[in-house]
Amino acid sequence: MQAWQVHENGEPGEVMRLAEVPPPTPGDGQVLLRVRAANVNFPDALLCRGQYQIRPPLPFTPGVEVCAETEDGRRVLANPALPHGGFAEYTVADAAALLPAPDALDDAEAAALHIGYQTGWFGLHRRAALQAGETLLVHAAAGGVGSAAVQLGKAAGATVIGVVGGAEKAAVARELGCDTVIDRKSEDVIAAVKEATGGRGADVIYDPVGGAAFKQSTKVVAFEGRIVIVGFASGDIPSAALNHALVKNYAILGLHWGLYNTKNPRLVLECHERLTELAARGAVKPLVSDRVPLDGAAGAVQRVADGVTTGRVAVVLEKEAAA
Repeated sequence: MQAWQVHENGEPGEVMRLAEVPPPTPGDGQVLLRVRAANVNFPDALLCRGQYQIRPPLPFTPGVEVCAETEDGRRVLANPALPHGGFAEYTVADAAALLPAPDALDDAEAAALHIGYQTGWFGLHRRAALQAGETLLVHAAAGGVGSAAVQLGKAAGATVIGVVGGAEKAAVARELGCDTVIDRKSEDVIAAVKEATGGRGADVIYDPVGGAAFKQSTKVVAFEGRIVIVGFASGDIPSAALNHALVKNYAILGLHWGLYNTKNPRLVLECHERLTELAARGAVKPLVSDRVPLDGAAGAVQRVADGVTTGRVAVVLEKEAAA
């Protein structure tokens, strides 16, 4: 089979190599899956760089979420078991963690409904307890993680403010349903948020960026607001001034979605059922901005790493792309 492999750590476009390799052999409790589509995530770039919290042995195949087909023909969502990631014709995954792919979504959309939307759901609902009528601010609102949070916020009845970088991304954020869009490249984010909220600030802030975005968040979070930390796409991990959180009476909440797979997997299944319901009625639909064949995976991961994409980029196998 064909699979992308990383033999040394570095930038995805430089270290990912397409190779002919034997199909992986499932271990105990695992199943072999034929990949239909693999969604590109920022962690794929971190894996290539050797900067992710999990460091699979070299060589490995990146690709952390797929829509795939089981040997008995079921269409499922899965997180491949590294080092046998999803940018390949076949992968392996834990049988107990497979989720049914929503009928309302095609392969690329289904592959993108998993990690980003699960992270958004747990972040907004379980950690931050977002309520209808509250104001949600989403950093990197046009990106893969941010776009999911925007849709979930709107589905929950929140007023959504999206912060983006550039006019093209601002247009995407508006199409996603943001009530207010702030272009950080041409606007003062802090002043714009205060103006949009009448000086009150945002009740919930969803931050997959870190760095300057977090510092902005602390200045525009409302009384009893909640800042949800889901990643550091900027590469800058900020230090929180806890005295500031005390005097302004806000909460800083961390979210590592992957922990729920081991700590409380029942909640992951319940979340998937809710997401499937939302997809069925059209309340959420992953924005797949680009679909590339398997041989385009390295370039796709590099573009996501460089922050130049909007929505999701999916690697769709040739036979599916031609269907």
